[in-house]
Amino acid sequence: MEPQLNQFIGCNAPFDDAKVVLFGAPYDSTTSFRPGARFGPAAMRAESFGIETYSMLQDRDLAEDVRVFDSGDLELPFGAPDRALDMIEARSLEIVDAGKIPFLLGGEHLVTLGSVRAVAKRHPGLHIVHFDAHADLREDYLGVKLSHACVMRRCHDILGDGRIFQFGIRSGTREERQFMLDGHVTTELFSDTTFADVVKKIGPEAPVYLTVDLDVIDPSEFPGTGTQEAGGLKFSQLLGDLCRICKDLNVVAMDNVELSPALDQTGRSTALACKLLREELLALR
Repeated sequence: MEPQLNQFIGCNAPFDDAKVVLFGAPYDSTTSFRPGARFGPAAMRAESFGIETYSMLQDRDLAEDVRVFDSGDLELPFGAPDRALDMIEARSLEIVDAGKIPFLLGGEHLVTLGSVRAVAKRHPGLHIVHFDAHADLREDYLGVKLSHACVMRRCHDILGDGRIFQFGIRSGTREERQFMLDGHVTTELFSDTTFADVVKKIGPEAPVYLTVDLDVIDPSEFPGTGTQEAGGLKFSQLLGDLCRICKDLNVVAMDNVELSPALDQTGRSTALACKLLREELLALR
């Protein structure tokens, strides 16, 4: 992996010295409503120069206190989800095998599956903490099993019962709800009031994959996403949860997905995504 000319602000450590490696998966070929998430990673890099590397919240600085390497975007074949997932898996494996934390920037939520496949191979007992407006637990979407509407079901196929914890979910099918009720996953609908209990249950040693579909945030604060869903978490609420996960749990990989920058011409959604990414990077223990 070579250094990139276009980097997220402050993420210019050499690969060998980095603890975290960013990479983009600009893919949205299975998006079920409004496309555009493929442009999310590039927009975040470009707009990141509108924020500081320093966080007043954490009194830490991306350029001084952490070591992050930005490896740029993968060049993924649109219309070929199997091949795209293979490429994402290969990049994640390369990062994990180098002893570093892969941080994937989407793209639609299906891209998570490629990274989970890689990380699960190297971290037995992997858990997923999942923030999203949508359950993503469908067995298939219009007959297709590789869809952003099915990504958590495909992750469950890998991890099995009791390893996926969901927050902020407020949209899904009756079948998805039954899958939750049958105990395959642990889901809190609409909010995050059980978050602290889940952190204690997982414990500080178990490997955790953190995946954040940004549409978990209420569209009043984050309209730039393909499938808006009213009644979401506030930015400050989500930020507090993510910082605690990064500090208190053994996060071995993570992603932020589903920013569609063209759907919010004000730019506030991209600005929010940039600030959230900065704080997550600074919070990683």
